[in-house]
Amino acid sequence: MALRSTIYKAQLAVADVDRGYYADHALTLARHPSETEERMMVRVLAFALHASEALSFGRGLSSEDEPDLSEYDDTGNLMLWVEVGLPDEKWIRKAAARTRRMVLILYGGMRANLWWRQNGANLDRFERLSVLQCDEQGTLELARLADRNMTLSCTIQEGDVLVSDGRNSVSVKLTTLKAV
Repeated sequence: MALRSTIYKAQLAVADVDRGYYADHALTLARHPSETEERMMVRVLAFALHASEALSFGRGLSSEDEPDLSEYDDTGNLMLWVEVGLPDEKWIRKAAARTRRMVLILYGGMRANLWWRQNGANLDRFERLSVLQCDEQGTLELARLADRNMTLSCTIQEGDVLVSDGRNSVSVKLTTLKAV
């Protein structure tokens, strides 16, 4: 019998000073059995970084042709594709061709550094692709905030991110490896 996804609920208050965006979001996340809490929480972080009323989560790891997060315009055109992790360059090329803008968020410390060294030069040709890298300590601490029912606040200012659950606060440093 196949293992089922675990459902997590999050009340997320976003204060993005950089974009002038302030809103509360009720999120429902399905954590695939093979997904770590770190990856799931990086998806929450990705949501906060690109938060809007139109942004939504994809079906997750079990759906390879879908983004982790997406935003469509009123006519059904895919405007934003956000992916978390270390995908294959061939897959990035296919995804980047389907959207107006693609953001790749790397995490995982040394694995992410190695992946970037191997793939970074080839990704320069993708004009609509931005690549951000999260610091490993920040994402590991962020994973400790994971709970089946979370209330989180996220403040984004000058590229720095502070996430709090009311008891603990986590700072996640972002490095822009490739900007659009």
